[in-house]
Amino acid sequence: MFDCIIVGAGPGGSSSAYHLAKKGHSVLVLDKADFPRRKSCGGGVSPAIAEWFDCDFSTVVENHVSQVKYTFKMSDPAEVELKGVTPMWMVQRDKFDNFLLEQAVSQGAEFKSGVAVQDAKLAGDIWQVSTSNGQFESKYLIAADGANSMMAKLLGFATPQLTPAASLQVPGEVSDRRKVTAFFDFGSLKNGFMWCFPKADGFSFSAAYVRNAKGKADELKKELYKYAELFNLDPNRGEYSEHPLNLWQENTPLHSDRALLVGEAAGMVDPLIGEGIRPALYTGVQAATAVSNAIAGDASALANYSKNVNQTWGDNLAKADFLAGLFFKAPKIAYKMGVKRPAAGQLMGKILCGELSYSQVADKATKKLKFIPGIG
Repeated sequence: MFDCIIVGAGPGGSSSAYHLAKKGHSVLVLDKADFPRRKSCGGGVSPAIAEWFDCDFSTVVENHVSQVKYTFKMSDPAEVELKGVTPMWMVQRDKFDNFLLEQAVSQGAEFKSGVAVQDAKLAGDIWQVSTSNGQFESKYLIAADGANSMMAKLLGFATPQLTPAASLQVPGEVSDRRKVTAFFDFGSLKNGFMWCFPKADGFSFSAAYVRNAKGKADELKKELYKYAELFNLDPNRGEYSEHPLNLWQENTPLHSDRALLVGEAAGMVDPLIGEGIRPALYTGVQAATAVSNAIAGDASALANYSKNVNQTWGDNLAKADFLAGLFFKAPKIAYKMGVKRPAAGQLMGKILCGELSYSQVADKATKKLKFIPGIG
């Protein structure tokens, strides 16, 4: 029997496994995929995550982004060079996720790939997890199986707030200038946005609706293809995929009896810029602490996890959602009066790099946006 079974070996699950194993706990990580595996994602990572791990991420960082280019309907550009911040990392998710998993295994976690979870039941104080490879038991359970989390459903958590998203990976030559630039486009998607991150041998384009769960998937593909063509790339040479995002729902319980949600299974996605990796890693760290404390006898450890995540990152995501609501009421005006202002562009860049939170800028941004005709 294990101290903890973790379902899902993405950033949230591997983060939990790494920290639990490092504390000396027995950990089993299960994932239905074989690793390394392809993962649809822009792959932008805040360098601030390094402080949560005792390992060197440099081997999986392909580029360092130090400037941002914003557009509205693929025109009216505004370029911002990020000042006084550590450049954002660009990674390939297959390599990044596999690296994190390897770090967890190096600390003593056990990993079983190609194992699909079929059921999970709490028998007394023991979780019995039935899989395609037999049954496993543990004292605690962490669900880290992504946006459309089967584990969250099995554990009786609230229905996720899913919204359509898509990715397009296109090979191509990356110039020195584009290699250090992250691109964001507003206005092409109603109630959504697009972004493009440079990689070593091409570009990762992404699109998502953030204010309308009924957005059309075919519109995502059409606009992403147009966006890629703007870069003089042939989108037909790329790899296109659709996937939902699970957006944050305020004051959401993230624990049940001897079980926790982390990462996108917990809705840890930024509704304004689409960031999901850093909040997934954060919840993974916090979940590991909670389970370790619970094993040590702290009866309120799991409830404190829900409370702490809601009060820290959850509050930050709620402010992002509020700002997104203001922005998308009149996106063209908000773009010109907000994003295009040099100071605002710098602030968004610092949020991307993990050196500012929405909580630190929300009040000032709200005051400015509310005075814009059509928004306030």
